[in-house]
Amino acid sequence: MTNGVTMVGRRKINGRATNPVGLGCMSLSWAYGVPPSEDEALKLLGRALDLGYDHLDTANIYGLGHNETLLGKALKGRRGEFFLATKMGIIVDGAKRRVDCKPETIRRCVEESLTRLQTDHIDLYYMHRRDFATPIEESMEAMAKLVKEGKIGAVGLSEMSAETLRRAHAVHPVAAVQTEYSLWTRNPELGVLQACADLGAALVAFSPVARGVLANGVRDLAALPDKDLRRTMPRFNADNWPRNLALADAFNAVALREGVTPAQLSLAWVLSRGNHVVTIPGTASIPHLEENIARWDWTIPESVAAELDALINQSTVSGPRYAPAIQQTIDTEEFA
Repeated sequence: MTNGVTMVGRRKINGRATNPVGLGCMSLSWAYGVPPSEDEALKLLGRALDLGYDHLDTANIYGLGHNETLLGKALKGRRGEFFLATKMGIIVDGAKRRVDCKPETIRRCVEESLTRLQTDHIDLYYMHRRDFATPIEESMEAMAKLVKEGKIGAVGLSEMSAETLRRAHAVHPVAAVQTEYSLWTRNPELGVLQACADLGAALVAFSPVARGVLANGVRDLAALPDKDLRRTMPRFNADNWPRNLALADAFNAVALREGVTPAQLSLAWVLSRGNHVVTIPGTASIPHLEENIARWDWTIPESVAAELDALINQSTVSGPRYAPAIQQTIDTEEFA
């Protein structure tokens, strides 16, 4: 038993067994709702380790370094208790953003992240987005050097296609691909889900509760803060939201019938997609943190999974994942 969680049912990332429900730390710094105070965030991170969360995911872009700094401050004394993942590749220049995975940028960014995280080793280091101006092979060669030097334990890709994954893996093993995956975002099923299984890579599902929708966390869009990321997403606009909310209501009814919360049902569905799949739901709420991991080992019945597949999928959800400008930066496969 580790941190109160038995080894049975744990899943491996780069050979290390972790709880299949990890913690995405982004919302402690930005994007959804109002970030908690530093004291509240520190308490949440400590509570996460106590509950058995042993896979924490951050990125240099989250709060422009704030998130990594927060984790470094909160957990430097407990570094041996968790698998640490962070990312590079999205560069902010004033009001503009760009993707840069050139070898020299990778080198500079890893050193900055190590400093902020107050550690000498990152277990899993992702390229956050595909740099279409730099061949993936060049980027992977730079990542492989960091592995050889011991600065990182493994290489990951984020929001990249099966084709890109296979090209990258031919240079150096890819330990994980992080991508959005939930009932209402099924793009990994177009290639990445199977490619990860073929290559022995973990698929790390972010937004597994559909940006809060399948955790009964979004109802009145007017209540979202002005800077909430969901306000920019087509699925939450005035045309699409009423239809998507109706799907969430039907989903909630299934959760009630099965005796689990909507979040627990959503996570169980994602984990049912393969033994190489892990999830990293994010939250700034300790009660939600506790809820997400409380039923981590519950197996969804096949009949219920099939029912949900038919209810919420790429054909029934209204609106694309992202607005066109953001979609251009994403390398994952898209439904026609």
